[in-house]
Amino acid sequence: MSPPVMFGRRLASGPVRTQGEESRMDAITLLKEDQQKAKTLMTEVAATTERGVKTREQKWTKLLKGLTIHENIEEEIFYPALAQHPKAKDIVLEALEEHHLVDDIVEQLKDTPFDDEHWAAKFKLTKENVEHHIEEEETEMFKISRQVFTTDELEELGASMEASKAGR
Repeated sequence: MSPPVMFGRRLASGPVRTQGEESRMDAITLLKEDQQKAKTLMTEVAATTERGVKTREQKWTKLLKGLTIHENIEEEIFYPALAQHPKAKDIVLEALEEHHLVDDIVEQLKDTPFDDEHWAAKFKLTKENVEHHIEEEETEMFKISRQVFTTDELEELGASMEASKAGR
């Protein structure tokens, strides 16, 4: 059975619940939950010191994995669907550029030893950019999303995103 198609784009296949089964998480709720986890982990990473290399590395690795999965589901599923609506195209393009900016800083972080004094400064830049991105999504993008998508469409996107996350 091939994956469902939404807005001309083939979605990741996954379990589809029928009426009467537990309610599906919509795309915005899923993204907000991911963002809250990222905020918490960023605070924990920021609290680490050069002497706590092992703790810093563990928390950073967990944060990076979550951010990578989150970025992938946004870029592969949520943004393409949202960008089909003229009202949302500009904010999607801006969000993609923010992703690229954070990716560039993260690449620098990967090349910096955890006990290097520059690591914390580079992480601070990462954190500030991710927080800015989250703020824009929560205040602008999600508002537009609720205007252009039906509840069912948001739930279908959420189901596709959940399935994609589960497969990573």
